[in-house]
Amino acid sequence: MRTLKKIFDQNKEWAKNVISADPDFFKKLSEQQNPEYLWIGCSDSRVPANQISGMLPGEVFVHRNIANIVSHTDLNCLSVIQYGVEVLKIKHIIVCGHYGCGGVKAAWEDKENGLIDNWLRNIQDVQRFHQTELDCFHTEKEKLDRLCELNVIEQVVNVCRTTIVQGAWKLNQELAIHGWMYNVEDGILKDLDICITNKAEIPDKLLPGMCCSLACDSAL
Repeated sequence: MRTLKKIFDQNKEWAKNVISADPDFFKKLSEQQNPEYLWIGCSDSRVPANQISGMLPGEVFVHRNIANIVSHTDLNCLSVIQYGVEVLKIKHIIVCGHYGCGGVKAAWEDKENGLIDNWLRNIQDVQRFHQTELDCFHTEKEKLDRLCELNVIEQVVNVCRTTIVQGAWKLNQELAIHGWMYNVEDGILKDLDICITNKAEIPDKLLPGMCCSLACDSAL
């Protein structure tokens, strides 16, 4: 039980298969880390960044937390962004949420869960900002799916407003911030059509995606 032998056995088999396909893979990997992408995603075990994006180890720098939140008080997340932008010189930051997110659902239900309720308050703020749009949807699943999307869009904006990203843009560093969704039911990534490459592109109130009036019209 202590050694979790199965995992070590699987690790050896994985390393063996990688070397079989590319004998120099680990040698090259150990020499430097030079990814172009920083992935900010959910801690959900069903959403592994490398696998779903089809990228190998070394190609994507990853930060994950519950519900893929970028909080301006989270020094862990901010440190990852700073290292990625200033040291690794990554060119793309991808905030990727997923449908059926447990963190979003817990925030929506507004039950007492303990310490995590302080973290989920970030999502409840997103819900409050967009409640009028969410009310246009009829089913709870539609509302939760849209809240998952809105949460990603808000976190993209939060990334853009960090002093780290703002500083990089001031220096004309090539850096784009993206918002994506992942569907655990079919394994497909969805682009939320938000890509910000400079301060002037940061949305104020008008966000991409279905506005409330369109949602209401489609329901008639």
